[in-house]
Amino acid sequence: MKDKMDDKHSLRGYDIIVIGQQPWDTEIGSNCKNIAIEFSKSNRVLYVNSPLDRITLYRNKKDEKILKRLNVINGSADGLVPIQDNIWNLYPDCMVESINWLFGNTLFDIANKYNNYKFASAIKRAIKLLGFKKFILFNDNEMFKGFYLKDYLNPFLSIYYSRDYMLAVDYWKRHGEKFEPKLIAKSDVCVANSVFLADYCRKYNPASFYVGQGCELDLFEDSKYPVPPTDLAGITGPVIGYVGALESIRLDLEIIRRIATEKPEWSVVLVGPEDDLFKSSELHQLSNVFFTGIKPVRTLPAYIKQFDVCINPQLLNMVTIGNYPRKIDEYLAMGKPVVATNTKAMEAFSDFVYLADSKDDYVTLIEKALKQNNTELARKRRAFALEHTWENSVSSIYKAISSYL
Repeated sequence: MKDKMDDKHSLRGYDIIVIGQQPWDTEIGSNCKNIAIEFSKSNRVLYVNSPLDRITLYRNKKDEKILKRLNVINGSADGLVPIQDNIWNLYPDCMVESINWLFGNTLFDIANKYNNYKFASAIKRAIKLLGFKKFILFNDNEMFKGFYLKDYLNPFLSIYYSRDYMLAVDYWKRHGEKFEPKLIAKSDVCVANSVFLADYCRKYNPASFYVGQGCELDLFEDSKYPVPPTDLAGITGPVIGYVGALESIRLDLEIIRRIATEKPEWSVVLVGPEDDLFKSSELHQLSNVFFTGIKPVRTLPAYIKQFDVCINPQLLNMVTIGNYPRKIDEYLAMGKPVVATNTKAMEAFSDFVYLADSKDDYVTLIEKALKQNNTELARKRRAFALEHTWENSVSSIYKAISSYL
């Protein structure tokens, strides 16, 4: 390995198989895809979509993406698709069973092992077609369908990537409390995008490393967006904004309500899809709160440019405490002042973000941010955000591999 690792921790000339929860044809941002693209700059990469399971087929049988997978399974479409130089996408030619409902870890383990065997067999066929030999297996948080792949595929090196504390979600918690620690322990290396998650992995595997996070920040440059979005026309006063999924499991509705009611002269703009609790919340009755709905990623910087202060009013729970706040980098790349809930992951941003320790802090800190903002602070925020590239994050992954070896 040393002869393929230069002084800058750049892994070269290897074959890498990437699996995870998000398929290549996902419509939202994906750490896994960004990492795979960075890998492919100096290695060959096979990016494997999660196999189709029966309950997903039943619920979405008319979806074009599901039909594509069915065509691969029945042999009427090729499942191995070139993406760009050095990277291929695999649609597995198998269907797995939906097993999370099974009671008892023993029965689940038997069924999961069978699913893993089918999944591994599909991957092996692609490995043979591509001529992959001595390869690395990179698993992005897929604790179930990836649990036995190290055993079945026999990679040169296995890496588990932790980017969210999945056990805070009921679906993953049910069997994950037993199986994720075991998967972390049997992986050769674990890497995580937050200090909290690196500490979590280190409980089960000493070869666990914090590798930070990359962001696609090329879009987020203030000068590229001279014209404001039409749906913000007529909104006056200091604009306090949030961009991202409006999910009540992650965001504190009460914080947003307090900002809007205590400062009626401010306009609160929320850009993103809403869950049911947001849709039925009192926020929709407040005249100074504006919902834009979901917007294409390429248009988000134009919205952020119109914000005087950006917010990330997270709840403090196990879902949020360990996740890397990617949107913070996007806000800072636009030079914007940011007020966010203080979490373990936010400690790295403390010199550039106003951190709220309570709900009561938000209005006070937004007032402070509005008063203190200037061109020089905006420049420093952007410079800090631009350090968080996928190149740097993947370089840290390579460094973790080197340290392990």
